[in-house]
Amino acid sequence: MQTVVQVDAFTNLPFGGNPAAVCVLGAAVDDRWMQQVAQEMNLSETAFLVPQSDGYSLRWFTPTVEVDLCGHATLASAHVLWSEGHLPPDTEARFHTRSGLLTARQQGDWIELNFPANPSTRITPSPELNEALACAGVREVWQNSLGYLVLMDSEETVRQMQPDFGQMATLPIHGVLITSSADRPPYDFVSRFFAPQIGINEDPVTGAAHCCLAPFWRDRLGKSEFLAYQASARGGIVKARCEGDRVVLGGQAVTVLRGSLLTIA
Repeated sequence: MQTVVQVDAFTNLPFGGNPAAVCVLGAAVDDRWMQQVAQEMNLSETAFLVPQSDGYSLRWFTPTVEVDLCGHATLASAHVLWSEGHLPPDTEARFHTRSGLLTARQQGDWIELNFPANPSTRITPSPELNEALACAGVREVWQNSLGYLVLMDSEETVRQMQPDFGQMATLPIHGVLITSSADRPPYDFVSRFFAPQIGINEDPVTGAAHCCLAPFWRDRLGKSEFLAYQASARGGIVKARCEGDRVVLGGQAVTVLRGSLLTIA
């Protein structure tokens, strides 16, 4: 049997933040099996870890595809390694991934992840994007490897947006990230992230998006450290700090479920 642990990431309360399933495997397994498990779990991401001499191989699967980078499932993976006894609490977690080496360490009740920054380039919005967003209030549109980053006119617009996911799925990118400055402390900015092309209409909390948002807001707010809120229905809190070409993401996590897969690879 294979143990599966479900973790709510970027929250300290059960049933908040973004849920991810984590499987710590004894050895590499078939890609098709991992994709089937992710489909069965039906969460935005399922993470699979395999021990290596210097850390763990880490891969992430949505219910439909494997992805190159996932923040909340990395946070969940680090939480599982420490809470389930795979690593001592004071040991750095090291993950070998499609996006290079990622690390995690515990900082009190928080976990810090060291990720590559994802800079954006300003573009002219297409009519198709405007149709998909289905609202007024777009101020600027930028693009990065995650997809489009759309600056909105207010936090209320971000919170109230109801995109046309059918139209959004036809866009030539995987994700659409919307953001605005926050209306009130303690948050610096708010965001939401949509990715219907990869089976996620709205991701509850997206660590990888904050690798784009941190450098984006650094240039606007004149600071390098932020407290951010992702305004999905579940909601989540992310700390973000720019350090050169890296972004340090901070989040909390809580285990909500532990079970066994009866069918293994």
